[in-house]
Parts: sequence; structure tokens; C-alpha cells
Amino acid sequence: MLPAPVDSRASARFFQYLNHLKGLGPVLGLAGLCIAGTLLNGDFATVDNLMNVLTRTAFIGIIAVGMTFVIISGGIDLSVGSMAALIAGSMIYFMNMLMSAGTLGPLTIVVTGIAMALLLGLVFGLLHGLLITKGKIEAFIVTLGTLGIFRSVLTYLADGGALTLDNQLSDLYSPVYYTNLLGIPIPIWVFLAVALGGALILNRTAFGRHVQAIGSNEQVARYAAIRVDFVKTCTYMLLGVCVGIATVLYVPRLGSASPTTGLLWELEAIAAVVVGGTALKGGSGRIVGTVVGAILLSVISNILNLTSIISVYLNAAVQGVVIIAVAYFQRGRH
Repeated sequence: MLPAPVDSRASARFFQYLNHLKGLGPVLGLAGLCIAGTLLNGDFATVDNLMNVLTRTAFIGIIAVGMTFVIISGGIDLSVGSMAALIAGSMIYFMNMLMSAGTLGPLTIVVTGIAMALLLGLVFGLLHGLLITKGKIEAFIVTLGTLGIFRSVLTYLADGGALTLDNQLSDLYSPVYYTNLLGIPIPIWVFLAVALGGALILNRTAFGRHVQAIGSNEQVARYAAIRVDFVKTCTYMLLGVCVGIATVLYVPRLGSASPTTGLLWELEAIAAVVVGGTALKGGSGRIVGTVVGAILLSVISNILNLTSIISVYLNAAVQGVVIIAVAYFQRGRH
């Protein structure tokens, strides 16, 4: 048997190198934005501003990690912003009720509220998964419906206004958001832990491989004896837990929830995922890319805030343009 031609091996290495460069696109884009931000405004490169950007990124970044699994499996979730709002409102409502009853100590109530937020996220994710897999309803329709349901229920609980956390509970709970560990805010540490956990699950477990296989070709995955419905449901449950974690960090920041809480978070989370290189059609994606994508979008928003290039009211428009542009360039890749 003749050895493979040298030209063929060189070509393979060349295309492998090109693919590697494509994977670095979000990182190079982020580096370019940071340079541009520094040139436009000297305050951009300060430690305080960068910590503020990363802290604000944590909410969307954590949700985007869960969204990465859903999109890789070929699904979508349009309800995460409304889900976070309802979880925050329910959490505050329940904690205030326990405080009024006076049967539990403040610390126990805060821990119970945190557990409730995670449980609600898990249950909402399970509900989405079952409706999509067992109910055979498109993910787009299911999550579009729950988007309205979640926000309407919160508006009902808040009687059209805002739910505010009891002052004593707020004082006890606020360090979860405002405390630093080794000079780095707690939300950034939590974001890092969630991202590392997500990357480990996606790249080092059978579940992660099954998620990618389902996104590539669901029918072939079924022939390969992969439990497609179970895996897809788990991706939505994972996303729900991520929404719960983000809400646990969000509530102590403002101590309240209103019908505008979490508005457009779904847009930001999906944008972070696609900007990070995950295919909208499913089948492939990286948690590292999602993290970079979330930071990149926050940097764009921060630069808009620090400069007067474009009105800050057009942040959502900029993110929408980014999603469409990235989807356009993905056409030939997947």
C-alpha cells in the first residue's frame, strides 16, 4: 500500500489550522474590542470597570452556559428571562411569608429561598422538556407560551407593581452579591464554577457526547440507542437550574422583582451562545466560546455606556444585529 501523498497531509494540516483560527474568532474579537474600548475611553481599562463588566456578565453568562446545552441538542428556550423573573418574585414572596410567620430564623429563610429558586428552575426545565419530548410540541412554541405565562404570573403576584424583599432578609442576603473573595466578586466566582462544570459535562461525559450526537442527527442518535427524549429533557432541566443560580445571585443585588425583571435576557443568552461559535442548528459548540461571547456582548454594552457612539437605548438592537450577522456567517459552516 502506498503512503499518503505529502501534499494531502499538508492540506489536511492547513485546513485544521484554518478551523483552529475560526475557533479563535470570538477571542480575537474580544481582544479587538478591549483595545478599541481603551482607546475610546481611559476608564474602560480600570480594574473597577472590568470587575463591574464581569459581574454584570455573570447573570447572562450562567444562563448562557445552560442555553449552550439546549442549542447544541437542537432546541431553543425563549422563556429564560421571564422564568428568572418569576423565580425571583416567587422566591421573595415565599421568603417574606416565612419571615412574617416568624417560625424560622432569617438565615434558614434565606437558605430555604435559595433552595426554592433552584428547585423551581429544575421543575420549569422539566416541564419544558416533557412538553417538547412527550407532548411533541416545538420548543419554540412551548417556550414562547411559557414566556408569557411566567411573566403574567409574576405580574399577578406583584399586583402589577414590585415584590420587595424584607429589609432584615435583604441585609443578610446582600453579601451573596456584594462580597469579594480574593478581590473578585462572588458572582464572578460562581460564573467561573458553572462554566467549568458545564465544560466538564459537555466534553468529558457520555451525556455531553449524546447531546452533541442528538443535535447532529436526532434520528441517527435514536438508532444508536441514545435515550433522546431523556437527554433532551435533561438539557432543559440543566438550563432551568442555571436560571435558578442566576436568580439566586440577582435577588440580593436589588432585593426586588417586577414585571420588567429579566427583560430580554433570552436575547442576550442566545446571542452569547451563537457569538461564541455554537451552531444554531445544533450538533456542535463550546462552553469556552459561550463565556467569551457573553463577555464580548457585555464589553460592547459597556463601551456604548462609556462613549456616545450609539445610544445605550440601542443595546438590544446591537445584540440583535450581532445574532443575525453571526447566523449569516454560520450558514456555510454547519
